[in-house]
Amino acid sequence: MQNNPLITQDITSLIKRIAIPSSIGMFFNTMYNVVDTFYAGLISTIAISALSYSFIVYFMLLSISFGFSSAITALVGNALGKKRIQLAKIYVANGITFVAIASFTIFLLGYSFLEVIFRWMGASGEILTLALEYTYIILFGVMPMLIGLGANAVLIAKGDTKSYRNTLIVGFCLNLILDPMFIYGFWFIPKMGLAGIALATVLIQCITLSYIFYKLIKTGLLTFDKLKLFLPDTRIYQRILKQGIPSSLNMFTMSIGTMVITYFVSQYDYKAVAAFGIGYRVEQIVLLPMLGLNTAIISIVSNNFGAKKYDRIIEAIKKALKYGYIMSAIGLIVMIVLGQYLIMIFDTDAEVIAIGYEYVLIEGFIFFAYITIFISISTLQGIKKPFIIPYVSLFRQIIIPFLLLYCVVEVFELDIIYMWFCMLVITYCAALFFFFYTKKQIGIYCNI
Repeated sequence: MQNNPLITQDITSLIKRIAIPSSIGMFFNTMYNVVDTFYAGLISTIAISALSYSFIVYFMLLSISFGFSSAITALVGNALGKKRIQLAKIYVANGITFVAIASFTIFLLGYSFLEVIFRWMGASGEILTLALEYTYIILFGVMPMLIGLGANAVLIAKGDTKSYRNTLIVGFCLNLILDPMFIYGFWFIPKMGLAGIALATVLIQCITLSYIFYKLIKTGLLTFDKLKLFLPDTRIYQRILKQGIPSSLNMFTMSIGTMVITYFVSQYDYKAVAAFGIGYRVEQIVLLPMLGLNTAIISIVSNNFGAKKYDRIIEAIKKALKYGYIMSAIGLIVMIVLGQYLIMIFDTDAEVIAIGYEYVLIEGFIFFAYITIFISISTLQGIKKPFIIPYVSLFRQIIIPFLLLYCVVEVFELDIIYMWFCMLVITYCAALFFFFYTKKQIGIYCNI
């Protein structure tokens, strides 16, 4: 455990070793969601709309804890970089209990406010009924999912992205089998429709949690010989909160921002909501290879920051941006050439296809800005300077979009495509700010 390759090995090799398995895992995770969307499309376009509403709210609830997983990665990575193994074990044990408490709280909040949130977003009638039916079940998967993410955060701190990749591949395969069984019924399993998709997800999350915990125990950073390490330590919790709250707020504002967009999209009709939901899935698929760079950066930066090897941090950022921009260019080409056909996989309605294609086409041009934002945020998390993140996200995801989209939809009554153009301008402004702010923060240590 004393030998830490993250502070000694070649940066390019490390990025490939960490990012590629992570990207593969994210591909199967997104394809998991694609399978759900595909089967929902076989039920009806209304079912896709319901799933779109549910996904946004579910992500909003999960976002509260996603940032704390990043905090665990940064804190454990810093401790390992300083070769303080006992401190790393304390972070791991307290991190797991912290995430468990947070996930149970999220479960209760979800059940208390779910219908209110859906109604605020514009869901009503059959769409509201289906969205509630699906999400009430999916909430039971919150605890195993978030505890699993907390455990995986430790593996990421050690540069292990293969274990979680394996669970996502297995989960995708299981989903292919369980979705149709639970939707249409099989043997003693009753026909459950859209609710069956949710039940399949909950079962798969429990299986994933078991495997990730097994891999975590094998690292030696999680042991049960000193159970007192699991007792809440206020000092450790404060560090997790200090590091995690900015990232969680960033994710939370992203979720609220998506809700704001969905609200304005719903002012057109339910087909527009379905198109937005499908387009979002297609965008995720194309973004996948790039997202692995985030995991690589936070892992490499946090360890090298702990070891005070600042030159390696700069090298990692430059190479990650280079690879990200190349992949963004490829992603843009994919959106232009194949975007329309990818949307047709999920729905054959001409209006849904037209709106969805406009969305993914403009999103393709935003990829370069996304990469800049992702790498900057991961770097700030790795150097334990994430405090600006939620403030920028508040303006980028909620305040500015609300003002501009209100003008587009309510004041000028423009076509929906102008909503997507607004998002393009907002995202590029945020990317430029994050780039120069992160450069300034790194410069404090590296004299740049």
